[in-house]
Parts: sequence; C-alpha cells; structure tokens
Amino acid sequence: MCGIAGWAGPGTPLPAAPDTAEAMVRVMACRGPDGQGVWRDPHATLVHTRMAVIDLTGGAQPMTAEENGEEIAVLTYCGEIYNFRELRTELTGRGHRFRTRSDTEVVLRSYLEWGGACVERLEGMFAFAVWEPRERRLFLARDRFGIKPLYYAVIDGGIVFGSEPKALLAHPGVRPVVDLDGLRVLFSMARAPGETVYRQIRELPPAHTLTLRPGGHSSRRWFALEATPHTDTLEQTVGTVRELLEDSVSRELSSDVPLSVMLSGGLDSSSVAALAARALAHRGEGPVRTSTVTYTGYSDNFQPDLVRSAPDSPYARAVAEHTGAEHREIELTTTDLTDPEARRTVLRAQDIPAPFGDMDTSTYQAFAGVRRHSRVALTGESADEIFGGYSWVHIPDLADEEQFPWVAFEQWHPGTRAGLGRGLLSPEFENRLDMPGYYADRYAQAMAGIPRLAGESPGERRAREICHLHLTHWLPRLLERNDRLSMVSGLEVRVPFCDHRLVQYAYNIPAEMKTFDGREKSLLRAAVRDLLPEEVLDRPKAPFPVSQDPTYAKTLHQEFHEVLEDPHSPVLPLLDTVASRDFLAGLREGDRQDWLHRMNVEMVLQVNTWLRDHGVTLEV
Repeated sequence: MCGIAGWAGPGTPLPAAPDTAEAMVRVMACRGPDGQGVWRDPHATLVHTRMAVIDLTGGAQPMTAEENGEEIAVLTYCGEIYNFRELRTELTGRGHRFRTRSDTEVVLRSYLEWGGACVERLEGMFAFAVWEPRERRLFLARDRFGIKPLYYAVIDGGIVFGSEPKALLAHPGVRPVVDLDGLRVLFSMARAPGETVYRQIRELPPAHTLTLRPGGHSSRRWFALEATPHTDTLEQTVGTVRELLEDSVSRELSSDVPLSVMLSGGLDSSSVAALAARALAHRGEGPVRTSTVTYTGYSDNFQPDLVRSAPDSPYARAVAEHTGAEHREIELTTTDLTDPEARRTVLRAQDIPAPFGDMDTSTYQAFAGVRRHSRVALTGESADEIFGGYSWVHIPDLADEEQFPWVAFEQWHPGTRAGLGRGLLSPEFENRLDMPGYYADRYAQAMAGIPRLAGESPGERRAREICHLHLTHWLPRLLERNDRLSMVSGLEVRVPFCDHRLVQYAYNIPAEMKTFDGREKSLLRAAVRDLLPEEVLDRPKAPFPVSQDPTYAKTLHQEFHEVLEDPHSPVLPLLDTVASRDFLAGLREGDRQDWLHRMNVEMVLQVNTWLRDHGVTLEV
C-alpha cells in the first residue's frame, strides 16, 4: 500500500516551490515507509511513497513506460489488484513485456493497452494517476467502492491530487479554508460522495475517473450497482455467497509479507478468519494469524450497553482455537487511550476531527500492534452493509423514516438526539448549519440514484434502498477511517466483503432471504455455519468496543473544563458554553453519561485542537 500525490498543468505549468514535491513526500511518509520517488517534467510532477507488499525489490514508483527511448506514460499507484496475474498473462499475449512481478506494472500496461477503460478490468482496491507527457494528459481513477482514497483540487487550469488532503495542502495553491458548507460536511454522518470539509478540495467519488487535458477536465462514472431479479433458491443463494466469499478471501491472501486477520469474535471477522485458515491450510501454509483488541480489565468489569452485550475477547479466543490460529490479544490501558501523542496522531492521520474518540485511538493502536508482526490485515468491514447487520435496519420506526436510517437512530437515542458529536454546539450555530436541511438534500440526492426493480413490494423496495444508502453514504466513512488509521500505523488493510462480485450479488438478494430465520445476517450465518463455533454463530452483532473505565471519562472532562476556561480556545464561538458548563456540573453531581454522550466532548476537544494546531482558516 502506498501514498500518491502530484500536480499537472497541461496548458500553463502550475506554480510551485522547488521543494513542494518533497513536502508531499514528508506528509505521506507513513503511507510509504519502504521507498519514495518523484518524477517531473515541465507540466507535471508525480509523487509516490511505497509500502512494499508484492514484489518487494521491484515495483518502485513512479513507474514509467517507454517507446523508442521516449517516456510515454508515468504511473503513481496505491492499492492491490487481485487479478493482476491473469491480466499479466493476457497482456503478455498482446505483446507487452514486463520488467517486474508487481501489480503496479500490470496497472501501467493495462492503461497502455485499454486506456481509461482499463479500470473495468481491474479487480481490487486502487487509486492511481497516469501522466502522458506527449498528450499532456492526466488520468485519475478510483476503485468501485472507494476502498483507497483519492482527492483533488482544480487550480489555475490544472489539478493537484493526493491520497490525503494533507498532501494537497502541501502545495501552495491549496489552502486549508473551511466555510459553512465544510462544517456541514464535518458534522455530517452522511456526506455525499465527492464532498470534503476543505473548500478547495474534492474527493474523486468511488468508481469514477477524471481526465485532465489542455482544454479542461471531465469525469466519468465507470461502475454502478445494478438491480436484477434474484431467481436462486435459498440453498443456491447460501452456496453462492459461500463460494464468492471463499474466492475473495483466498485472493486477498496474496502477499509477499506477513499477513493476519483482525478478529473481533463477531460473525463477519470470524468468517474471514475461518476461510483464511482453510485457504492457507489448502496451500500448505499457515496457521492464520489473528489479533483482537481489548482493554485492561475490560472482560472482568464489562457492563452491557445499548449495542454491546458481551466483550469480544472470549469469542475471538473461541474462533482462534476452533481454526488453529496463531492468536494475539492487544491489550490497551486507559493511559494508552489518553496518550496525547496518540490522539494527535489520530487527528493528523484523519485530517479532520471525528466524534469517535477512544474508538479511533484504540483502532489506531490496534493496527500498530498488528504491525509488529504483520504488514497486511484482513477485516470483516462491509458485511453489515450488504447483509443487513445494523440494528436500525430491523427497527421499523427507524428504517421506514424518510431519511438515512442511522441518522434516524441518532435522533432516537437520548445521547445523540442533537446529532453525533453536535450536542454541545450553540443553538445559533446549529441554526446556521441547518443540518436537517442538509440531510434532507443529501437524502433526496441519494434516493434519486438508487437502481430498483419494478414490482417490488414496499418492504423489499425499502430494504434495497437502505442497502444502497449504506454502501454509498455510510460505508465510505468507515473505509476512509480504516485506511487512515492503518496507514499511519504502517499496515495495509484489506476488505474481502467489498469484492464487487459479492456486493453485486448480495445487493439483489431479497431482504426476507437475508433474514430467513428471523435474525440479522442469517444468510451469512448459514454460509459459514460449518466453519465456526456455535457461540460465535449465535452472538448478536456488536460494534467496536469502547473503554468503560471511568478514569478515561474523567480525563476528557478535565480537558473539556480547561477548554471552557481558556478564553483563547478557538472552538468557543461554536459552543453553547452555558449548556457545556451545565453538562460538566451534572457529571460532578454524579449523572451517568454513556459513551454516546461522551462523543459530544470528544468532538469538541478534537475541533479545538484542529483549529488551534492545524492552520485551519474558518470563513463562516
């Protein structure tokens, strides 16, 4: 996995300081600890930082292709192409000659052979840029579901691009200005594809390409889910899901460096771990490595909450024992979670604040723990999106509302009725944000793009809509979070449930078949029933664990108190200071506040640090 960046001005070259490319390399160093490269000509500069996973000695970038001694194309690429061996064979038959064993060269040669249509042949996760010096043409591309990030800014007739906003902000033509629209994106849990917090920066949406020529730029969507009738029986459907998932996991085990599975003990990650163990055993390799994150004393002192009925560790151990895994538990302390440097690292990695607090910090530290023995990790991300695992899918009063169902869940829960992380904002600022209007607009746009089948019942129609909404407006945030927090740890994360063949198939499975036994994800449970212990198969869904140590909350409250008492705190103009002080007073009097209430404080603290330390200019 890697970091990519650069800029191109096909007409007039974009102005930039001589050390701009090197600045881009520095800010993306965590994405590429194994090598860095810069390619330049008068009209373009391409930057690359490399994390070597396949062909460790080859595959250096930016990678060039020559014709008659002239460079005709230059590639900077991030990702993994799981069908690169098949494509290499096909391209060799078409006359291409390869110098490396890397998938990087397959991407470059695919572009030379098929042009921009090459993306339709690539199976995997990717973001890349190709510059053609003779045509002065820049081509940007992103994978089907946006597993790998790619951002761009249009300035002075050219484009600056990069894997992360911080790479673009290293260019003098891009500034960290945030306006009211940007703050709406910041506080949103359902931003539209392409939106970012920073005024100048856009995200290239998943399954899109962008082409820059001397006359301007244009974009194209090259993949979309299709609505087709599902004619398979239940037995056939279970078999097909198993076959597709087996193939996806097997292909994503390809690596020239140590690999493991992030194992929570839930159905999704346990399925990946069990299938990985079988695939490795079949190859005469293994055992599979697995890792679980927990907190000191967590299992002994666990208290159930709204969405977690039990700690992860016992279930993860059961799966590890059942599959013969080489298992590790990454135990974090409250000191780990409150470590100022770790929290600053998380904020720098994500470029913007988030309300998830210790979940982000512990995820980053879990990835860092895995990195001590592996450089690649598989996760169970996106199974909930395609198999209907979220609680709000199965609460009719929430699922049937004319809005994003997880936003309806926010408004239903007492800790987040003002919005996740927005509970301490001032009424005046909330009115200016107009998040209800923002959500209504984004929801209408999202609904307009959903493919449907004629003749569906209202229930099936709504289930299809929710699945699509999850894949386009919820999953991207989770994928972005995983990418940033894993990359800053030096770890590549893969997501077998995001295989486009599996997602396309699952999208058209009727909801009643996905829950044929009356439980969430019963279809997935049936597909892997022979692989997992019964206690794991019967376990209800539980999200990532949060700390229940009251010391953690006390630390946050003390920091929040210091922010409120400092008249120079940049977040103060956004807050309801009276409500904030009442909140702290209530805590001192013993009011119990759960982790969802805690997110309001987490968000305020992060926004304050972001405004103070990251050079952000607010224009609101």
